[in-house]
This record gives sequence, C-alpha cells and structure tokens, in this order.
Amino acid sequence: MKILLTGGAGFIGSCILWKLNREGLDDVLVVDELGKSDKWKNLVNKKFSDYMEKDDLPALLEQNKIGKFDLVIHMGACSSTTGQDATYYAKNNYEYTRKLAEYCLANKAKFLYASSAATYGDGETGFSDDDKITPSLKPLNMYGYSKHMFDLWVLKNGYDKKFTGFKFFNVYGPNEYHKQDMMSLICKRFENVVKDKKIGLFKSYHPDYKDGGQQRDFIYVKDAIEIVYYFVENKNKAGIFNVGTGNASSWNDIAEALFSALNIPLNIEYIDMPDILKDKYQYFTQAETSKLRKSGYEKEFTPLKDAVKDYTTYLKDKSYL
Repeated sequence: MKILLTGGAGFIGSCILWKLNREGLDDVLVVDELGKSDKWKNLVNKKFSDYMEKDDLPALLEQNKIGKFDLVIHMGACSSTTGQDATYYAKNNYEYTRKLAEYCLANKAKFLYASSAATYGDGETGFSDDDKITPSLKPLNMYGYSKHMFDLWVLKNGYDKKFTGFKFFNVYGPNEYHKQDMMSLICKRFENVVKDKKIGLFKSYHPDYKDGGQQRDFIYVKDAIEIVYYFVENKNKAGIFNVGTGNASSWNDIAEALFSALNIPLNIEYIDMPDILKDKYQYFTQAETSKLRKSGYEKEFTPLKDAVKDYTTYLKDKSYL
C-alpha cells in the first residue's frame, strides 16, 4: 500500500506512522512543516519512503505530479484554539484539506482526515456524530470552525460514503513534546509535579462545576491510533466518527492519576483562568461512541489511570513511540 501522510511528524500523525510501521507499512510519503520545533524527533527510527514540506504539496497535486497513492491520511493542521487569523485557518485547515480530498476523488484513493471535537462548541447540542446534527453545531473558535467547514462540505456532497473523518477529543500521550501551549496538561506539568510536588488547575466560572471539576473526554493516543488503523484496514467503511472513550473525566481526575503514577501525595492549587479563554471554554465534553461501535470497532479503551501511568514511563526521559 502506497500512503501519503500529512502531519506525519506531528503528534498523532507520527504515532500513526509508528502504527503503520508495526503493521509492516513503510511506503509512506510524510508531509509536514518542521520549522524550528523539535517535532523532527518524532520521525527518528520511523520508516518512510520520502519527506516533503507541506507548502510544496498543493502545486504538485494541481499539476498531477505527485503520483498515485492508495491511501491519504490527512492529520496536518493548525490546531491552536486561540489563533486570531481566520484567513489562515480557512486556507490551511479547510482549503488545503479540500485539495487533498479532490485529489483522492480523482485518483480513487481512500481519504482519512482529522476533524475535531472543537466542532461541538460548548456542547449545547450534545456530542453526537450523527450527520443530521452536524449542521447545527456552533464551534467556539476559528480552529473548530475550520474543521466544521470541511465536515459540512463532506456531508453536502455525500462524500461521507467515501471519506472517513475523525473528531478527536482530548488526545494525550508520547510524541506531543513539541506542541508547547497545545501539549496535554500531563505533558506540560510533568516536570513541575516531579520538582515542586504540586499542580495548578483552572478555577471554575460555571456554577455546575467545582474548581478543577471541568470535564473532558481524554483518550490515550495509543487508543486513538487504533481507531484510525481500523479504518485503514477496513477500506469499505466510511463516515465521520468521534474519537473519544465515551467517558468524561475531570482535570482533578487527571491530576490524581498523575500524582498516583508518580507516587506523590496529591497537591492541587487552583488558579485564575486567562480572560481570553473564559468565554470560549468548554466545561464538558464526552464523545458518543455508538456510531463507532456500529461500524464494527470493538476494542476497549485504556482506563485513565492505566494510560497515565503508561505515559509517565515515556515522560521520564521524553521517549517516543
């Protein structure tokens, strides 16, 4: 199988590459933007046929000079939830994705792409990946809206019968070390917890949630890539699916799991939330997984405490998948 993998040096993308290699697949063109970050380290010890910078790809697609691929896995995107340049998000996350999709249609290639749970906004309409509900979603930031734009394009044209989209919830795990502010709390605060024996969590500004009680559907990256690979293997299956566990946990739960894994007494300090986040903050996310299960996916998800404990074995020396 000949594969094009965008975002292949990024967090989830590099873990997908690791999974592909484990399954004996290495005829992979990795596309990414390495820049000045350390994400190049995610490619060390991985097997792939070639590498290309992301800005070089669109012209080759338009000129039909990229060759034929059996599968395109598009994980590349600007994933910052606080960026203000809406034009950049539209071009980078929507238009770029559409060009890849059109290439796949023209070349009869399978297309898998990353959507996001950010499309659900504050969750007022729930977290169902039922296609009938999707048009009513109201993302809270331009990142979420850029992903929503493409989901809507897919549904409008009936391509959900051909393409597979993944609404990733809060993914954490090895290979996210380069993500700076977008790292998971576990990765971002690991060294501080080891050194200072305490962790800071945001105060709540919602009467229904106590400080640190805001909830997310956290999914370990090893579980997330198993879902992606399921659709690599099952070429006849398509649609837009939630990638989450179906069980929400609080930030307090995350802190407890981390301190427990490190065998350190729990010590939480509640801190003020930045003003830029207050009106865009999700207090609760929880994936509905019935559509995924109906597709035939049967693997169970790693319990939070077990996943965090496993992750700390990587964090101690920043080792990679």
